[in-house]
Order: sequence, then structure tokens, then C-alpha cells
Amino acid sequence: MLDLTPSQTVGPFFAFGLPFDGGGDVVPVGTPGAITLYGTVRDGAGAPVPDALLEFWQAGPDGRLPTRPGSLHRDGRSFTGFARVPTDRAGDYHLRTLRPAAPTGAPHAPHLAVTVFARGLLHHLFTRVYFPNHVEANAADPLLSSLDEERRATLVAVPDGGFTGPGYRFDVRMQGPGETVFLDLSTHGLAQPPAAATETPA
Repeated sequence: MLDLTPSQTVGPFFAFGLPFDGGGDVVPVGTPGAITLYGTVRDGAGAPVPDALLEFWQAGPDGRLPTRPGSLHRDGRSFTGFARVPTDRAGDYHLRTLRPAAPTGAPHAPHLAVTVFARGLLHHLFTRVYFPNHVEANAADPLLSSLDEERRATLVAVPDGGFTGPGYRFDVRMQGPGETVFLDLSTHGLAQPPAAATETPA
């Protein structure tokens, strides 16, 4: 039996392999009902991470996940529910999308699923973004209800009026005070990011 290939750190990222049509614009500017989500990715020391990459996956306003062939292709009409957003030099990202509904057939509150890639990580990390206006659904959500108040707050976006429409801020903290809750999808439990996440990329 062959040995498994050892994991390697995520990154550095090469520009020719990463561009995604539309980037963080899941919907175009001016789309009725669009919301903005933005924030900063920070390492364990609180410094911004200037070369992280965030992928977002979500259900649409109808609760359905786009699953048709080629559903990641954007033609100006189709809602894909997917975004790939790099952070800038200040560690900031920006996303424009539609407000998600609760996934059809699932017991979860409306949320965005997030994958975090960054230099120094042996494995990418998984987390979620919930919204504060779904009070009852959030209280019944299996993940949120399993966390204490302080940890639960790291998964809930903060409304602040945003840029061109209803806006929410969601910061990702890799480690340290206010560390974001990360998920271990292999066990459906919670995970802690590795020590390497405390290193500030050069």
C-alpha cells in the first residue's frame, strides 16, 4: 500500500491560476436586494493578511443551491452562489451578493459557507457567516446553538450600512483574541487553526 502524499502549505498564490470572472461580485452593481459583505483577515498577532483568498458558497434567496452544469459561469443573469475573493494589501476583502435563505431541507439558519486559504496553513479552513436579522433561525441552528455567546459572535456579521446597499462586516481572525470559529468537516465538529496561522505573511 502506498503512503499518502504529505500535505503542503497553502500558497503562495499565482495570479494566472486564481482569477475568477466577477471575483466578489456574485451579482452586478444595482441588483435589487443586493447586500455587501466585507472585512479584514488577520493573523494571530492581529496583523492583516495581505495574500489570503476567501471562497464563498451560498444558497440563493429561494433556499436552493445552484447545481446545474457550469453553474459557476456568470453570464449576467444567473445567480451562481459562488465567489472567490483575494485580500488586498490591507488584508481587506469585499463581496456583493444576494441575501441567502435557509438551505432547502437543512436545519441551518441562512448563512454563507466560507473557505479560507492563506500562506502558512497546511490545510484550508472552513467557517460560516450568519446574519443577525434571523434571530429565531439562528437560535435553532445546530452550530450556533452549540457555542457560547463569545464564540458564537465570531460567526455573525455586523450590520453597518455598507457601501452601496445594506452592508455587513465580517472579519476573519486566524488565532488569538476573538479567533473565528473554524469547522472540521471530516468530523462535523469544530477545529482550531494550526500554529502557522499566527505568522504574518512576508
